[in-house]
Amino acid sequence: MSVTMKPSAAKAIQWVKDHRLPGNGVMTNHKLSVASQEVTGYLIETLFHVGEKELAKDLARWEASVQRADGAFSAPDGTPYTFDTAQVIRGFLAVLDDMPQIEGNLRKACDYVAGQITADGRVTTPSYAMWQVSSGNQLSPYTDLYVLPPLVAAAKRFSEPRYEEAAMRGLEAFKRKPDLVEFKPNIGTLSHIFGYMMEALVDLGEGDLARKGLRQAAAIQKRNGAIPAFPGVEWICSPGMAQLALAWYKLGEYEPADRAIAYLESIQLPSGGFYGSYGNGAQYLPVEEISWAPKFFLDCFIVTKRL
Repeated sequence: MSVTMKPSAAKAIQWVKDHRLPGNGVMTNHKLSVASQEVTGYLIETLFHVGEKELAKDLARWEASVQRADGAFSAPDGTPYTFDTAQVIRGFLAVLDDMPQIEGNLRKACDYVAGQITADGRVTTPSYAMWQVSSGNQLSPYTDLYVLPPLVAAAKRFSEPRYEEAAMRGLEAFKRKPDLVEFKPNIGTLSHIFGYMMEALVDLGEGDLARKGLRQAAAIQKRNGAIPAFPGVEWICSPGMAQLALAWYKLGEYEPADRAIAYLESIQLPSGGFYGSYGNGAQYLPVEEISWAPKFFLDCFIVTKRL
C-alpha cells in the first residue's frame, strides 16, 4: 500500500481487511458474518489494483474452493446467480497472470454465464429472490447489464468468440428496451442499480447511452455533491453515488464525479466503511456497513490514479 495513499482510500481498504472472515471471503455487511461470493469476487479486482495483491490472491483461492461443479457461484442463500458468477469472473481475470492455476475455474465460470444468455439475448438466472428489498420491490433486472463486460474481457483474454457473441446478444437485447437509461423514481432502479447499468454501458462502448442516463443523475445532484438515491427522494445511497462517479470518471467527466466523491468522504464512517444509505427515509440498508460501498469508492481512486 502506498505511503502517499489518500487517508479515505486507506481507511476503505482497512475496512475490507477488518471484515474478511478468517479463511473465508468478505462479509456481506458488518452485522452479518456471512461471506458474499459476489462481493468478494469483484473486491478481488479492486484489492489487486490498490496493491493488496496477496489478499486478492488469497480471496481468489477461497472463491475457487467454493465454486459449484457447474461453474457458478452462489448468493448467501446458497442459490447460484448469473450476476454473482460474473463478478467472480472479474476477480479471477485480475489475478490470472499471478495465478495461472485458476484458468480452469475462470473458464468454467465464463461457460456458465455465457450459457445463461439466451439466443435472443435475455440474461437468465436461477433466481431473483435475493434482489427483493425491504419495501417488497425487486431490484431491476436491467442490473444484469453488469454481467456482460467481464464476459467480453474474458473473450479477449482467451480469444474465445462465443463469450463475446453471448455478451453482444445480451447488449443488443438491453438496447431494445426503450426505458433502458431512465433514472426511474423508484427503489428498483436506485442509484446503486443505475450505477451498475451506466458503468456497464461505458465499458461496453456505449458512452452516448451512458451519458444520456448520467445527465439525469447530474440534474438532481445537490450543491454539496449528494445525489438522491432516485428522483423524488432526499436520501442518498452510498455505493450508488460512488458508481455514478465511477461512470463519470470513465467518461472523463470529472466535475460531478469529484463532487460526489468529496461528499462520500464527508460521510465515511470512522471504521472506513459506509452505511448503505443516509438521510430521512433512507430505505437501502441504512444501519449496515456494506462491503460493496468501499469497493466502488476505491475504484474511483483507481480509475483516476489518485491513490
